[in-house]
Amino acid sequence: MRALITGVTGQDGWYLSELLVAQGHEVFGLVVDLDTAQLPPGVRPLSGDMSDTASLAAALDDCRPAELYNLASISSVARSWNDPALVADVNGVGVLRLLDQLRRRDWTHVRFVQAGSAEIFGDAAAPQSEATPLRPVTPYGVAKALAQHAVLAYRTSGLWAASVILYNHESPRRPVGFVTRKITKAVAGIATGAREPLVLGTLDVRRDWGFAGDYAEAMTLVARHERPDDFVVSSGVSHTIAEFVAAAFAHVGIDDWRPWVRIDADLRRPADAAEQRGDSRHIRETLGWRPRIDFQQLVAAMVDADLARIGATESVE
Repeated sequence: MRALITGVTGQDGWYLSELLVAQGHEVFGLVVDLDTAQLPPGVRPLSGDMSDTASLAAALDDCRPAELYNLASISSVARSWNDPALVADVNGVGVLRLLDQLRRRDWTHVRFVQAGSAEIFGDAAAPQSEATPLRPVTPYGVAKALAQHAVLAYRTSGLWAASVILYNHESPRRPVGFVTRKITKAVAGIATGAREPLVLGTLDVRRDWGFAGDYAEAMTLVARHERPDDFVVSSGVSHTIAEFVAAAFAHVGIDDWRPWVRIDADLRRPADAAEQRGDSRHIRETLGWRPRIDFQQLVAAMVDADLARIGATESVE
C-alpha cells in the first residue's frame, strides 16, 4: 500500500507518517526542497509544490498512491492576513490542482483525504458540525472553505474524496509561532528561572484542543472507510486561553500565574471567533474514533517537552 502525504514535514505529517509506516505502508512525502527537508523516518521524498501543477503531476505519476493525504498548508491564521493571496493559492487552489490531476487520470480508486479546518465555520454558534454553514471570517478560513467545497465537487464527479474538519490540535512538535507552544515554552522558561513574562493578545478566546497524534489516526480511519464523507474531528470540549495558561503553570507548580502574564492588544487577531467547539459524533459513531489524550495530558506533555529542551540546551552549554 502506497501513501503520499503533502505537508509531510509539519506536525501532522510526522504523526501521520509514523502511523502509516508502522502499519506497513510505503510512504512518500511531498517537499519543496529535497536538499533541506527534514523528513520523518521511513518516508521517501518527492519534489513538489502546491502552487505548481506540473510538479504535482510528476509526483503523482512517480508514486501512484493508493492513499493521498493533503496536509500541505500555510497553517498560520495570522499570516493569512498579511499574505491572503499566497494562502488562498496554497490552501485553496492547491487542493483544486491535486483533485484535478486525479480526475484527469481517472484515478477514482485513490483515497483522497483533505485536512480541513474549523476556521471554515467562522464565528458560528458552538458546537459546529458537518451541517454547520461555512461562514469564514479570516483569509485562512476562506481558503480552507474553498478546499472544502472542492472536495465535495470532485466527490460528486466520481472521485473518492473526503475531508476531516480538524479543530485545534497540538503536540510537543507544534512550532513556537503558535500560541500553545508560545505558552508552554514560556512556562518552562519561567519554571527554570527566566524572568520574562508571557505576553499574549487575549485570554478569553475559547478553542477545542486535542492531540495531533489522535487526529492523524482519525485521518487513516476516514481513508479506509467504505465511502468518502466529511468528518468533524474534535474533542468536543472547549477551553479558554486562560485555562490553557493556568494548566501549563499548574504543571510546574505555579498556581498564581497572573503576575507572569501580560496582555498586549496589538497581538490580538482581527475577527477571531469567540469559540470553536466541534460536534464529532459523526466520526465517533461511524468509525469508532475516540481521542486518547485529554486536555490536561496534552498541556502537561507540551510543558514537559519544553522543559526537556531547556535541559538539553543547558547540558550542551
